[in-house]
Amino acid sequence: MVKTFREEYYRSGDGLTLYSRIYEAAIRDGPSVLCLHGLTRNCRDFEDLAPHLATRFQVVVPDLRGRGCSARDPNMHNYNVQTYLADMLVLLDALGAARVVVIGTSLGGMLGMMLAATRPERVAGIVLNDVGAEVDPAGVARIMGYAGRLTPVQSWPEAVAQAQAVYGSAWPALDTARWQVLARRAYCEDAAGVPQLDVDPMIGEALRRGPGTPVDLWPLWGTLQDVPTLAIRGERSDILSAETFVRMKCEKPNLEQLTVLNRGHVPLLDEPECLAAIDSFLSRLEFSPSTTPKV
Repeated sequence: MVKTFREEYYRSGDGLTLYSRIYEAAIRDGPSVLCLHGLTRNCRDFEDLAPHLATRFQVVVPDLRGRGCSARDPNMHNYNVQTYLADMLVLLDALGAARVVVIGTSLGGMLGMMLAATRPERVAGIVLNDVGAEVDPAGVARIMGYAGRLTPVQSWPEAVAQAQAVYGSAWPALDTARWQVLARRAYCEDAAGVPQLDVDPMIGEALRRGPGTPVDLWPLWGTLQDVPTLAIRGERSDILSAETFVRMKCEKPNLEQLTVLNRGHVPLLDEPECLAAIDSFLSRLEFSPSTTPKV
C-alpha cells in the first residue's frame, strides 16, 4: 500500500501515547473529517474511504487507545466512552481542528453523537455507520461473545479463516483477495511474523464487566435535531434494527438515510452507494464556523 498519510503520535490527558493517521488535502474545503472505528477495530478500516475524502478534506483517522498503534491501557476501566472522547478532544486541539465532520462506525458513531451533544460547536455533521438511537441486544451479545476471546492463530491463512468466521455473515460474497485485505486490517504480525489481533483483549473484558453498551440512546438522539446527520444501515444488521432505523427518521425528519444491501454489521464504506451518499452529504453541508451547519 502506498502511504498517503502522515503519522501523528500524541499524549492523552493521562499520559498514554496514542496514534492517528492524518490524510492531508491539497485544497481543503471545509472542516476536517474525523473517522472513528468500531469497538475492536482500528484506523485501517478507513484505508479506502480516507484517501477518497482527502481530495477535499483533511481526514483524521485515530486508533482509539488499546487498538492498532495506540498504547494499551494498563487499567481496562479506562476503556470507556468518556475517556475516548477526552482523547479525541486532545487530538483535535493538537491539530487545530476546531470543527469536524465525524464519520463513526458502531462505537465510533456513538462517540460522534456524544461529541455533538456535549460539544456542538466542534461538530459540523455526523455520518453514522450502522449505529443509531437504540442498540439491538442480540448484536451486543454476539460481540460480547467474541471480543477478546478469539483463539490465537498461527498463520495468515488461519487469520483469514478466523476473520471470515467472525464477519462472514455481515460481508457475504467477498472474494478471497478481499478477505486477505480485511484480515490485514484486523491483525498485525508479531516479531516472529505470526499474526496477532491488533487490539487489547481486555477491551472485551471491560465490556463484559462494565455496565454494558447503552441500548437506549433515544434521549441522546433527541439532542441532535439540528445536527446534519447521515445514517447508514446494513440490511442484515443485528445492531441497528429496521424498526429503530424507521423511528430515527420519524423523530428526526431531516435525517438522511441509506440502507446497504447484502451487508450486516457493518458496511465497509467502500461500497459505491456509501461513497456516493457520503460525498453528497458532505457537499451540501454549510461549513461556516459562525453558523449552525445545515443540509
